[in-house]
This record gives sequence, C-alpha cells and structure tokens, in this order.
Amino acid sequence: MSAEGVELVVIIGSGPAGWAAAIYAARASLKPLVFEGAVTESNRLKGTLPLGQLNLTTEVENYPGFPSGPLREYLAGALPEDRRPFWIQDNEKQPAHGVTGPELMELMRQQAVNFDTRIITDDIVKVDFSKRPFTITSIANGTVKAHSVIVATGARANYLGLPSEEKFKNRGVSACAVCDGALPRFRGKPLVVIGGGDTAVEEATYLSKFASTVYLVHRRDKLRASRIMEQRALSNPKITPVWNSQVEEVLGNDKDGLVGVRVKATDGSTKTLDATGMFVAIGHTPNTDFLGGQLATDDKGYIVWPKAHRTNTSVEGVFAAGDVGDNYYRQAITAAASGCQSALDAERWLAAEGIE
Repeated sequence: MSAEGVELVVIIGSGPAGWAAAIYAARASLKPLVFEGAVTESNRLKGTLPLGQLNLTTEVENYPGFPSGPLREYLAGALPEDRRPFWIQDNEKQPAHGVTGPELMELMRQQAVNFDTRIITDDIVKVDFSKRPFTITSIANGTVKAHSVIVATGARANYLGLPSEEKFKNRGVSACAVCDGALPRFRGKPLVVIGGGDTAVEEATYLSKFASTVYLVHRRDKLRASRIMEQRALSNPKITPVWNSQVEEVLGNDKDGLVGVRVKATDGSTKTLDATGMFVAIGHTPNTDFLGGQLATDDKGYIVWPKAHRTNTSVEGVFAAGDVGDNYYRQAITAAASGCQSALDAERWLAAEGIE
C-alpha cells in the first residue's frame, strides 16, 4: 500500500495467472492485495470458485516440474494443515500421475502467501476505472482504492447443463482435451466430443491421437468449423460424426465414472455411445461481467491486449492476465506466464508514473 493509503496493485482472480502475478508483484515490493473470489453456491455452479478452473481438475501431467511420483511428504511440509489435500489429511491413497489441480493451486497460493501477499476471500462486483486511483468494490469488504489493477478472473467452460454431466465432471467429463486427453482413462478408449465449431474439431483431432474412436456429436447435419478443419475431421478414420443429435444423458457409475453417453436425434430416436470420456467443446465465457464494459473486449467478450506482447488493456494502469484475455491457448502454463508478465508490466508502469 502506498503512503496515501492506496494499494499499489490489486489482483482480481486466483487461478495460475493471479498467483503468478501475486508472486512477482510481492517480490517486487508492491505488496499485492488479491481478491480470490467467494466460496458460494452460485460460484460453484458457475465454476468460478477460488483457485480457478485448475482446482476443478484431477491429474495435471503437463505442468513442468511435477513428474509422476509421490508428493505426500512435500505437500505436507509445504502447506499449512488446513489447506492440505484430503488424501494427506485422511491418509488416503494418493493419485499416482504427477500433481493434481487442487494441489498445484494450493502450492501456488502458498508461495504467494510466503511473500506476504494479502488475500481477501470475496467477489469483486464493481470497478470504476474512469479515474485514478481506481475503485474496486467487493460484496462483503466494501471498496478499495488502487493505483494499478491486474484482472485475472479467467474464463469458465460452457457445459450442457445436464445433472448427469455435473455428476461425472472430472470422472470422464472434461472441457479441455489438451489438459486431460492423454490421461490413462482415455487412452485407447472410445471418446465423445460435443460441438461443431473449430474448437470441437480441434479437440476431436487432438483426441484421435489417443482414443480408439472419437464420436463427434453435433446438433446439425454439417459442421460450423472452417472448411479446412471440417475436411481434417471428416477425413480422419478415427473420427465418427454423429449428426443431428444432442446429448440426453451422461451414463456412468460410482466405480468406473463415465461409461457412455445417450444421444437423442432430431427424429426422436436415441442411442448409446459407449465411451470413457465426454469432452464438451461449446465455448468458454470470460468472467468479465463485473467490469461493466469499462475495458475493451473482443466479440467473444475476452479482454483485448492492444500492445503486442504486453498485458496492458485499453485503460492505462489496468492489466489483464490469463484466460480472461486468452481465447486460444487456455493452459495453466500460459496463464501463469501472462501473470508474470502482468506483474512486471504493472511494476514498470508504476515506476514510470512515479508511484511508490
């Protein structure tokens, strides 16, 4: 906090981008304040609880530095007792494949805490970027003034909204093929991809490297994807289109997780697709409602970075990091990288403005 009682930098969001920004900002003596979000039923249903989308996943095999192997002793020493994963607290069997999403996010959060990052578990509902210092308003903690702000609120995956889909999330239902497609439960098994745009076709093509068959379920009789992507999918012998169909129910059990998907065609007929995984590829929604349109966004609602290779936004002193501005990669490592960039950008901007 600066001498006049205004925060040097406020970080909104608590995924990989938010914690990377906090670590770099704290080490630069900016004394960051992080609003990590509130623990509410509304946020649970939207997928916007603290610690971001990665906290909703299981094994994470593609984040560098966490090869498969026992992490129990390390986690027990690195995290305070009340934030250790349940399999450490209850001495349960630990997942074998590298680090899990919740573990990785807790480690990032703790690393930020170790550098004296301050954290408020609350949602930001309104901001005023029209004048400086900026004003940030939360639900339960009133308003805060800040010289700079880093928006790292991410983007939530769009799901179908079926109760059976919710039941099997992270037990066969996923919204990220690159994140989860190579996991053992999906290798050599039939999989289902939902959607008909470029993202769905990309997911199906990627999954065809691992799956025995990929069923591409689309509610129309032709794909919405670009011509080249469409040709790539339809010429792939491992991809089987399921036209004019929608998912009616996700099938599974407590022991095996997802075991199939029942789809209903436009003519009213139904059939079951045996599969160990369903990947929903119907888009993402960036978490930007609280901004009230004060930052420039693209046609999908993602915050625009107007300067190449910088995290600046359309408002001087406001920066964006992670999936809230990235509608292409959407990976933990790229989010963390842009979090680092945003902290460095904020630090240099504050120095140029003579604010300390």
